[in-house]
Amino acid sequence: MRLSRRAFGATALAGAVSLAGRRSYAQTDKVKIGVLTDMSGVLSAVLGQGSVDGTRMAVEDFGGSVNGMPVEVVFADHQNKPDIGSAIARRWLDQEGVDVITDLGNSAVAIACQSIVKEKNKTIIISGASSSDLTGKYCNPHSFHWGYDTYMQSAGTATELTQQGGDSWFFLTADYAFGHALEIDATRKVEENGGKVLGKLRFPPNTLDMASLLLQAQNSRAKVIGLIASGDDLERFIKQGNEFGIWKRQKAAAFGLQLYNVMSIGVDAMEGIVHNSIFYWDRDDKSRDFGRRFWKRNGKPPSEAHAIAYSAATQFLKAVRAAGTKDTATILKALHEMPVDDLVTPNGKVRADGRLMRPTWLLEVKPKSEIKETWDVFKVVRELPGERAFKPLSESTCPLVKT
Repeated sequence: MRLSRRAFGATALAGAVSLAGRRSYAQTDKVKIGVLTDMSGVLSAVLGQGSVDGTRMAVEDFGGSVNGMPVEVVFADHQNKPDIGSAIARRWLDQEGVDVITDLGNSAVAIACQSIVKEKNKTIIISGASSSDLTGKYCNPHSFHWGYDTYMQSAGTATELTQQGGDSWFFLTADYAFGHALEIDATRKVEENGGKVLGKLRFPPNTLDMASLLLQAQNSRAKVIGLIASGDDLERFIKQGNEFGIWKRQKAAAFGLQLYNVMSIGVDAMEGIVHNSIFYWDRDDKSRDFGRRFWKRNGKPPSEAHAIAYSAATQFLKAVRAAGTKDTATILKALHEMPVDDLVTPNGKVRADGRLMRPTWLLEVKPKSEIKETWDVFKVVRELPGERAFKPLSESTCPLVKT
């Protein structure tokens, strides 16, 4: 195994690992997957190295090659900055022979890279970023959205809680593309189900003191406080809300919740919190197979994004194999036409806008008394078919499907 890639300038962490041995190949003789992710920031635990490892597992399942070509995985830290992410993407596509960019993990970075990939006639499969605009107004024929999105995250959580009687809401929203898009989608779902939004506040990422935000939400007397945040920001909201006793009187809806957040905060503080998920490692035999393999090599089960990185890489390699070539147009055609069925994505198909349609699951944090082993923290409330979980094409703003 060969480690490579110099740091991008003074700021971008980059690395590459060859999974095809020591022989030197020209760029045209290999398939190269670039995992552009958050390696050092607020989302690095749920993205980062785990997304790289999920991608490597897909390559390993192909034996390290496809159609006789070795497969190489490179990765870089976009630091959640569109300018850095764009520069890395251009370097990869112009100079380093990357065939597909995956993960992204930040909606603003993903949006910036979508147009670059189209310009360079390559492929982008977004497995970590979540704005529904990625397959809406920013869609293009070279771009696919493989993971969760803001519409899907709101469709289960906001709908379920509003229908259960949580008919008044106050949103605390991260002030970036993910937050804005999810707030719009969640507001719509609350109102469609007869609820009202009493107020909204936005905050910059990496805010350390959430007290004033939480107290304003508490004073609204909303039945549900919608926490539109992820990573460390979401954990601070939950922890500081517990310190004020807010969650004893008002329900928390954690839209960006991930398995690792529950373990970091503790199940006692999270019991009963509901969210809509695209993957849970302990859901069925296939997910457990992948989850335990990942756990063995990483010391913990995969996040949703780690699992979807595996699925995205798997399907790209299947498309290359089916195409019998690295020609981009042929690969794109295969990605649009081939069914998707792997260890983490059952019964999937790609729509005209690049959205992967697949089932999702409404999950609830278990009471501590029901937990049988470490990381066994969710129970499945219900399965949502893709047609219910994702925005219908009839509402799409994607120019590829507008009539």
